[in-house]
Amino acid sequence: MLGHWFLAAIHLLAFALAFWAVLTRGTAFSRLASGTDEAGRILLADNIWGVSALILLVTGGMRAFGSYEKGMDYYLHQPLFHLKMTLFVLILLIELAPMITLIRWRIAKARGAVLDTGRSKLFARISHVEALLLVLMVIAATGMARGVTFG
Repeated sequence: MLGHWFLAAIHLLAFALAFWAVLTRGTAFSRLASGTDEAGRILLADNIWGVSALILLVTGGMRAFGSYEKGMDYYLHQPLFHLKMTLFVLILLIELAPMITLIRWRIAKARGAVLDTGRSKLFARISHVEALLLVLMVIAATGMARGVTFG
């Protein structure tokens, strides 16, 4: 019982950390677009965003498909789980462009090259949309926890 609670707590705390990181990254991208040097902050927030996403993936997988929660059959037949996973996939898809760019930034920074910051406004918007999608995932998760069904 204590292990289930601990795993659920880690999963929820990872949502909070992910939300903070992606909002921080988005705000830093906005400042960068306005001329402020925020590359270091963007890369740090992106690292935290990535680690928190990995924690969410691992703990979520354990909870949904391990023996820690209601069981795989419950989740696979729960519409809110499908919504939550759809939102997760959407985040992954819109994260591709910022992720690739930030990998390039890290390589350029290691070589002492100039960073291409031309899409900073776009990446700020993407980051803020991702934060909204994370909130929607939490809303779907709370519905699942309460056994909300449709139909």
